[in-house]
Formats: sequence, C-alpha cells, structure tokens
Amino acid sequence: MKAASPLMSVDQLNAVLAQSAFLEPYGFSVRSREEGLCTLIVPFSTSLERPGGIVSGMTIMGAADVAMWLAIMAVRGTQEQWVTTDMKTAFLRSARQEDVLCVARILKLGKRTAYGTAECTNVEGQLLAHHVISYARVGE
Repeated sequence: MKAASPLMSVDQLNAVLAQSAFLEPYGFSVRSREEGLCTLIVPFSTSLERPGGIVSGMTIMGAADVAMWLAIMAVRGTQEQWVTTDMKTAFLRSARQEDVLCVARILKLGKRTAYGTAECTNVEGQLLAHHVISYARVGE
C-alpha cells in the first residue's frame, strides 16, 4: 500500500477525534498508527455498560468502525470523505469493567473502496470481537 502523502501522526488523528463531537461519549484515543494500521483505545466508563455489566456491543463495534476510518485517514489524509458500507462482527467474549483496544488493518485500499479487518481485545490481549469492514469514498 503506497501512501499518497506522509502518514498522519497519532497527534493529528487524536485531533480528528477531539473535533468529532459524535464520538465524545466514547473517549476514544489513538494509541498508535502505521501505514494501513491504527490502534484505538476505549477507556472503560460505566456509561458504556449495558445491562448485565458488560461493555456494550455498540461501543465495541463503534471502536472498530472508527479505528478503520482513522486507518484510512492516516494514509489518505482528511480531504477525502469515507463512509462505512458494510460491517460484519463476531462477538467472541465480553468485556467487563476494562479498557478495550481495537486494531484496524487495511487489507485493500483503492481509489473508491477500502476493505479491512479489526480486532478488539482487552488489555491482556484476549480477543473480544472480530470485524470485517468495507468503506466507500464519497464525493469528489
């Protein structure tokens, strides 16, 4: 995968998160990034628990979706607009009162479509969910 421009830094990606009001309740932050790869951390918050005391599925799916969005942005910059077109999630284990790490990996990045995977784990590395995600570029 060849970058169109230098990779966006972790600080630049965290600035995108800070400017995205719809993500504020989650407290997401970028831990690291490489070309085609972005690691996001979701700090535990009781506001993200569902009944039964586990981190909600929508939080884990949201983390995967945002990690992929940022992985694309890290390579392509902020001028292009990308949206999720498909996401398949397999929940494998629940998270209970713990931070979640989500690593998104771009497998294919074309001019108009992107395809990749994301894995969410707890801090001990136990796999919580596996995601397959497709994105499409909108506008010109």
